[in-house]
Amino acid sequence: MILRPVGQDSLLIDLDTPEEAQAWHAQLLSRRDTGTLPSVREIVPGEKTVLLYGAHDTGAMETELRRWSVPALVAGSGPVLDIPVHYNGADLDAVADLWGVAPDEVARIHSGMEHRVAFCGFSPGFAYMTGLGDTYHVPRHAAPRTSVPAGSVALAGPYTGIYPRASPGGWQLIGTTHVRLWDMEREPAALLTPGTRVRFVPQESGPARGPAQTTGAERHIA
Repeated sequence: MILRPVGQDSLLIDLDTPEEAQAWHAQLLSRRDTGTLPSVREIVPGEKTVLLYGAHDTGAMETELRRWSVPALVAGSGPVLDIPVHYNGADLDAVADLWGVAPDEVARIHSGMEHRVAFCGFSPGFAYMTGLGDTYHVPRHAAPRTSVPAGSVALAGPYTGIYPRASPGGWQLIGTTHVRLWDMEREPAALLTPGTRVRFVPQESGPARGPAQTTGAERHIA
């Protein structure tokens, strides 16, 4: 871990792996919730970093962080969100070839993994979700598409993402969902926030539809 000052009131925690960054992010949120973290305005995760923005006392914050021993995340911890997906993407056959499986196996493999939102970026509501094992990493397209439809479920490198709105993009498209990822009338506006576990649920026929329903720690969107 390396601590880097950012401006006059922020610290950047620079870590070795995405898994460490996710563990630190979860630990920071937990300690803030329990009142055992020095005052900070925002906690913003990146791929291998966590930014502590607007710290009241960066010196006290740095001293506190250096005392910590942060355990790895435990699989199955954190809120979980079910997202229905039609595995009908334009690159489904290409991804199947890369994985060495039949196209219908892509849905089974992808939906059988536990995914977790590591960080957000690119566009409002776009979440980078980890969970693909090393075997299933896929490259981006050499030439991005000029427009990817909203709701496209896509893969690139170690990540799964869903395009919140139509935009250019170079990820491999494996499916579609009608879930609204960004809604300014909702709090928070982003459906997928860092730390959320995601389960993709294959849909056999018909479009995904309907509102989110919350039961305990699980949310189902159908």
